[in-house]
Amino acid sequence: MKSLFAFFVATLLCHWQLVSAAPSLAQALSPRSGLTDKVHFEIFLTLEDVEDVGRPKKTILVNGISPGPALELQVGDSVEFVVHNHLPYATAIHFHGITQLGTPWSDGVPGLSQEPIQPGATFIYRWTADESGTYFYHSHRYGQIADGLYGAIIIYPRGSQESFFRSISNDSKDLAAIEIAAVHAIPIFVSDWTHYTFDEFFAIEKASGLDDYCADATIINGKGSIICPGIDYINSLVSPVLETILNGSQVTAKGCLPPLDIAQGPYPHNFSALPADAWYDCNPTQGKTEVITVDPKLGWARLDFISPASVNTLAISIDEHPLYVFSADGKYIQPQVVQQLPISNGFRYSALIKLDKPVGDYTIRVTVSGINQINSGYATLSYRGSAHNNTSVAYVNYAGANLTADFVAFDETAIVPFEAVAPAPVADVTHILTLEHFTQSWNWTLSGNASFAEYLENDAPLLYSPTSAQAENSNLTIRTHNGTWVDIIIVSAQPLSPPHPIHKHSNKFFVIGSGSGAFNYSSVAEAIQYIPENFNLVNPPQRDGSNVPAAPAEPSWLAIRYHSVNPGAFLLHCHVQTHFSGGMGIAILDGVDAWPKIPAEYRAGKNGLP
Repeated sequence: MKSLFAFFVATLLCHWQLVSAAPSLAQALSPRSGLTDKVHFEIFLTLEDVEDVGRPKKTILVNGISPGPALELQVGDSVEFVVHNHLPYATAIHFHGITQLGTPWSDGVPGLSQEPIQPGATFIYRWTADESGTYFYHSHRYGQIADGLYGAIIIYPRGSQESFFRSISNDSKDLAAIEIAAVHAIPIFVSDWTHYTFDEFFAIEKASGLDDYCADATIINGKGSIICPGIDYINSLVSPVLETILNGSQVTAKGCLPPLDIAQGPYPHNFSALPADAWYDCNPTQGKTEVITVDPKLGWARLDFISPASVNTLAISIDEHPLYVFSADGKYIQPQVVQQLPISNGFRYSALIKLDKPVGDYTIRVTVSGINQINSGYATLSYRGSAHNNTSVAYVNYAGANLTADFVAFDETAIVPFEAVAPAPVADVTHILTLEHFTQSWNWTLSGNASFAEYLENDAPLLYSPTSAQAENSNLTIRTHNGTWVDIIIVSAQPLSPPHPIHKHSNKFFVIGSGSGAFNYSSVAEAIQYIPENFNLVNPPQRDGSNVPAAPAEPSWLAIRYHSVNPGAFLLHCHVQTHFSGGMGIAILDGVDAWPKIPAEYRAGKNGLP
């Protein structure tokens, strides 16, 4: 292990000048005469025992750390991302939110755009940073993201963004400080954590037949503790909605909704296969606490929140510091000033905070925002020069409930783009999908007709064979023609269904509508005749992830529209990892009439190597 570590150090030093660091203020505020950089970035993947949450767990490290090192770029940069797989199993890396315009072979999905990267092998991804914003790289092989394989990608715009930041402040001093903060983003990963590896966790699901939505801890940048505040305290925080669902039952010692039939559906279950500490027993630990250090002399700081969470929807607050949320999934939005920021799996939000409080430490609180669990994790926002005397006043309690009179939570459904772009008024084609359990509680479908099984990751990539039987299976694929506008309506039909964060690979979609109740229409055009208030075709947000609304008692639905302009094999799936591994996904073969020619270095067995 020491020799391998030494190899990492030597290699990283060798490539130090080739890896892009955070742009200087001059670089970020002034175009580089139209020139772009070629950025070479290498990662080495290893499997190690890590105790950052107070007990050892096999964790995937990226260059010796998890989360992995951040890749910082400017718009237009050409990226060469090299993966050296020293894991004992195959992997693949997806660049979450990156459009991959003209580079579908670098999307990083085994079975769709590439073959898995085998142990000991190297793979080179090549793509262009075509849009500014916050993104991340992560494994797209089985559930390896849950084992720590992820890292931030920050793409800075070229030139001054003063016209945008005037939507936050017109004060010249504030504007100058905000522009400096905006080019020094601090990535913050918020996630859930279990002491099981994902393979172990998913095996428990299959053996018990249950959909497991219970984590051990909430972590920030990979650090945290298993907190067991006591069953009486947890039950004192149960909301009226959760109390109704429990119907006389209690949450578990881990704060989890027990595996009730109302949540699991009418499927067979084997409770004897469920380890006690998978759902019920809480065994506390004292792990590490992440410290985010900021300089109050700078006036403002930019925090980029990213959720690689496997199960839980989370919510972020920082004591005594409102969040000026200005970007969602890489797109500027009309800022919302909030005390709490809910964030779903796979989503990214950028926020500014004003550093105008007394020098000291302030608690960052990350709570579970769904009804499936009551849990919190903590980090520290530390002003430089602090004596580490944390007496900050919380906005929320352990369950994430409001403690203050002037509390405002970020509203995903109220997002207004900073620059409105309208989609086509009518789609060329409509696909209506139904997400629900499929044969078992842990098994899911997005098409309503078939489950996108994990073993498909080992099949020949559909990018190589767009006319194969698998590629033309309408239960598992959507096929589009280049240049067409496509509507996808996703209906959540399951009783007591949580919000499902749906992520689309390749170009972003417009979130044009959502609602509760059955979607009894053949198209958006027809639905608008009856429920126009549920749609927005004027200034809808552009996202690569959006929630199908919760369906506590009746179905719910989400309507998205996108322009098929990037031929290739891509993916639409739920970013709750257990749901995707359980089959909640569907392939999108865009532009089948203009299929790209695969470069020689990306054909079967080549791994991007010359």
